[in-house]
Formats: sequence, C-alpha cells, structure tokens
Amino acid sequence: MDKLLNEIRHCSVCKEHLPYAPRPIIQASRAAKVVVIGQAPGLKVQQSGIPWDDASGDNLRSWLGVSRETFYNDKLLALMPMGFCYPGAGKSGDLPPRPECAPLWHPPVLESMPEVRVTLLIGQYAQAYYLKNRRKSTLTETVKSYQTYLPEYLPLPHPSPRNNIWQKKNSWFREDVLPTLQSIVLPLLTTNNEY
Repeated sequence: MDKLLNEIRHCSVCKEHLPYAPRPIIQASRAAKVVVIGQAPGLKVQQSGIPWDDASGDNLRSWLGVSRETFYNDKLLALMPMGFCYPGAGKSGDLPPRPECAPLWHPPVLESMPEVRVTLLIGQYAQAYYLKNRRKSTLTETVKSYQTYLPEYLPLPHPSPRNNIWQKKNSWFREDVLPTLQSIVLPLLTTNNEY
C-alpha cells in the first residue's frame, strides 16, 4: 500500500490540464473499514494537502458524528476523491474532477483494502461512476433510495455549505439518512484494529 500511495502522490498524468502543480490528495491503509469517495479537492485542500480540510469536511465529520482525530485515522477511514488534484475554478464553483484519476487509481487502491465494509459516495460524480445505471434520475432521488445500495454503498449529497438549502428542503435527509449513516459507520470506527 505504501508503494501505491507513493505512486499516486507523484502522479502527473493530467498536469497540463491543472491550474497548479499536481498534488494528489488521498488517505488510505490496508486496515480501513470505511471509504469516503468525494469529488476533488478544493483550493484550500490543494494548498494544505489534507483531505476534507475545509467547511465541507467540517460538515461531513458532523454528519458522521466523528472527531477530526478519528476522521484522519487512516486505519479507520480511507479518503479518496474522484479527481485527486484541484481541477480549477469554473463559472459556478470548481470544475468537475479530472476523468483520468478514478479509472487509473481507484481499482488498485480498493483492491488493497480488504477490510472495507461500506463506501460513501459523495456527490454526483462518485455516484455516476460507481452506481452507473442503478442510480436514479436525480441526486436527491438517489440519496433518498440509499437503502437500495446498502450494504456496499451509501450515496450522500456533497456536504458543502452551498447545499444547506437542499438540506432544509429535504428534511428526510437529517431525519432518516444521517441516523442510518451513523448507525453503519460508527460501529466500524470503534472496533479494535490489529493493523
């Protein structure tokens, strides 16, 4: 796993498409029980080199009911985006994740983590890639149908503060999905790990 992570962190496959020098962001270990697959690092994360080191990460940790210490324990959680580097800014937010990363790096990373029990698919890009034709016509419907994808996957909206309005419109998310999320994830994060 260390060799693979080193290869990923030195990847420059799409450097000509990036606004900054490549800085692939990932957290993983063979012992991880939960995989969080997000979109791509934002500019703040690209600069810090720490995955989910922003307001979206604060919201995600709140949804999971975990501390920063637990969240950044690679023996418990793997944090892997669809695009490993900041893709740049678009007209209404960041550009989509670069398409090269997931097909190149996701399979060997996932194969190196035999203890994974659930994968959280955050946002439309992760859901489109992993659920393919099983996803519903909208992200809202896909998240609402989360039980369809368990126990392997649990689809979630992006925890960006920009989505606070979506959360207010969809109260079922806090009432139903988040308690289920915590009931699945928290026991996995509190079990003793021998690694």
